[in-house]
Order: sequence, then structure tokens, then C-alpha cells
Amino acid sequence: MQENDFHNVVSEIMDQRSAPENQQIAVEQFEQANSPANLALLLESLPLAARLEAWEKLSESAKVPVLVEMRSDASQAIIQTLDDVHLLALFTGIGADTLLELQDVLPDRLIEDVLVRMDEEQNQRFSTAQQFDDKEVGHWCDHQPLVVPGKTKIKVVTRLLRRKTPAYCNTVFLVDSRGNWEGVVRLNNLFDADPLLRILELAENDFPTLNGKDDIYVAADRVAQSEESALPVISDSGLLIGRLDIGTAYKLQSEREESKLMASAGLDENEDLFSPVRKSAKNRAIWLGINLLTAFLASGFISMFEATLQQVVALAVLMPVVASMGGIAGSQTLTLIVRGLALGQISSANLKPLLTKEFKVGALNGILWAIVIGLITGFWFNSMMLGVVIGLAIVTNIISAALAGIFIPVILDKLKIDPALSGSVILTTVTDVVGFVAFLGLGTIFLL
Repeated sequence: MQENDFHNVVSEIMDQRSAPENQQIAVEQFEQANSPANLALLLESLPLAARLEAWEKLSESAKVPVLVEMRSDASQAIIQTLDDVHLLALFTGIGADTLLELQDVLPDRLIEDVLVRMDEEQNQRFSTAQQFDDKEVGHWCDHQPLVVPGKTKIKVVTRLLRRKTPAYCNTVFLVDSRGNWEGVVRLNNLFDADPLLRILELAENDFPTLNGKDDIYVAADRVAQSEESALPVISDSGLLIGRLDIGTAYKLQSEREESKLMASAGLDENEDLFSPVRKSAKNRAIWLGINLLTAFLASGFISMFEATLQQVVALAVLMPVVASMGGIAGSQTLTLIVRGLALGQISSANLKPLLTKEFKVGALNGILWAIVIGLITGFWFNSMMLGVVIGLAIVTNIISAALAGIFIPVILDKLKIDPALSGSVILTTVTDVVGFVAFLGLGTIFLL
């Protein structure tokens, strides 16, 4: 997608002076040249009124794929404007995978009507997926892998391969007569094999598999690290449910990173760019409230040294320096530990040496920058004792921040709380409180 083309279409749609037929042409040309994902991005870039106008200009065949690619809030805003007749006409004939993608934004009555019109195979796929939580891979796996019974002769399999095969497919999955997993055969091993052999004789039985109850993001990581194009998804009883391919795995990893980025600011990953003001304000107010509580906590500690601040005004001027140095040092460690937890690199076995390493890093950086800041402060305010005070406070806060950057995410992870969601808020509170207390406390001792 060309960025200029994208912005030109948005400008054309948003231009109230533009003729409707010109807008129609712009949308049609953009649709022909772009994927449903880019079309979804286009609609999400428009305020609701303009979005609905652009939606009406899409071809009927593009509408459902575009809804699948849109964020939940944005797609729901469109669906809520359609009456039952239009909804049923739009969704009749869709597959189970598409219905699963849109299940959370469609009315229950519509889902029931669509299921009634589905064939038995699609109905069964939807029913199987419903047996798993929406955070489990069994709910989202692809139900169309290349599968044959293990007793099938190779010549029959090679004939099947002449037809269209699924994307990301370099293996054949094997099952028994009841659909239970038996193994996998790589396509390149079929070319030189005896065509009269049963394919099971070429099977790899140690091929990695996923359990249907595996966490969807953990499963995505396993696929990405497996060096395979797809991994089979197996139920507890050994039944082959489907597969998770590398394309889907990368998409899930991208979604997870976006979710963490949004969560770090207290936002929902599905929030629409043009969601209603009241809804956006409500979502953000909670996070602002939490931040306010932590700010009052830090202010409470500062108030304990009110007399000191009245007599040594320079301390108030320098307080942000102490807090910011601790905050940056802590966030560096926090980011490193959150990544390590996500990759499964951190355990009780290596936590102690990790603490030792980060303590040394904090001490080295603390001493280095304490000398620099202490000298600058001493000359600035013509008080070397003030330089010593801020230097000691910097060392204390940077070391504390480094240790907090380890303990906070580890403890949150143990409590099953995403460290990316609330770790930075807690860390900021710790570094502010420790920095202010250390700086003002030392100021009270040495300067008064």
C-alpha cells in the first residue's frame, strides 16, 4: 500500500466538496489495489459518519473480510447501524472460521440464524472451537490442513497434491480411521518414494505438536521457534483438531505486542481511533485515577520534608533530576526483565545472579552519574555539600530502581498480572518515593 494513495483516499472521502461519484471511484480503486487489511485500516482512519459512507461504497464481497480485519470497537460501530435483514444477507454463507472471528461483535440472534444456514461440516468446526476458551489455540486454529489417513497409498496422496494446497503447507498430516493424530510426512519425501507404499511408512512420529488448550500466544511462539511452516493442534484424547501456521503465528505475536503497547498506557487494544468521546474518556479515566493515587503517595512523602524545602530551596529545584535518573534506570531494567519473562528466560534458578548483575550495573552507573551531577550541582549552587547530597541520592535511587525493575515484573508475573500493564506505574512510584526520601532526608541531615 502506497502511503500517498492511502492519504489521498482519506482526503477525498473527508472532503465535503468532493462529488459522491468521485468518492465512489476513489474507494473502488483503493479496494481493487489493496488487501482487506488495508481496507480495514482505511475505514478505521475515518470518523464514524465518513466511515459509514465509505462502507457503503465497498463491494459486497469485500465487506465481511474487511470486518474480520477491523478492531472490535470499529467493526461493532458499523454492525450496529445495520438492520437484521442486511446483517443476515451479509453473513449468510460465511465459514466457521469467519464466524469465530466476528463472534464477539455479532448479535446472538444473528449467530444462531447463520449457524442454521451452515452446512454440517462448518457447523461441526464451529462447535469444536467452542469447546475451547478464546485464549486457547484450539479455539482459533486452522481447520483446513492437508490431512490423509495413514493407510493411504503414496500415489493417491500425490494426486491430491496436484490440487490447491493450503498456504504454509510443506507437510501432510496423518490420522487413523477415528481422526487421531499419527504423524507427519514432508512433501519432499514423497517424490522419490515407492508410489505403492502406505504413507504411514514415511511418517515422522517425533514431530512437534500443540495441545488445543495451549495459550494462543505461547503456541504462536512455539510455531515461530519451530522452524516449521505449521504445527498440528491435538486434543487431550489425541484427535487432530487443526493446525497453527507460521503466518497466523506472526500475526498473533504482532497483536500481542500491540496489546502490550496499548496496555502500558491503560488502553484497550480494540479501542477505535474515533470511538465515542464518553467511552474513550471512561477508559482513560481509570488509568488517570491510578496515576493520581501514586502521585499523591509521592507528594505525601515530600510533605514530610516541608521545613527542609522552605530553608533549602535548591532541593526543590533539583528534585526532578533525582526522580528522572531513577525512573530511566528502572525502566531500562524493567523492559529487559519483561522481555525475559515473555521469552521464558527468567526462573528462580537464575534470579539471584541476575539481581547481582543489575546491582553492579546500577552501582557503576550510579557512582558515575553521581560524580557528574554532584560536580555540576556544587558549582551551580556554590555548595559542594549540596553536590554530595544529590550524588548520594542519585546512587541510592539508581540502585533501588535497578532492583525494583527486577522484582516488580517478577512479582506481578507470579500474581498472573501482565507486567507490561502496570509495571511502569509501580516502578515510577517506587523511584519517585525512594528518590525524594533519599534526597530530602540526606538534605535534612547534612544541610540543616
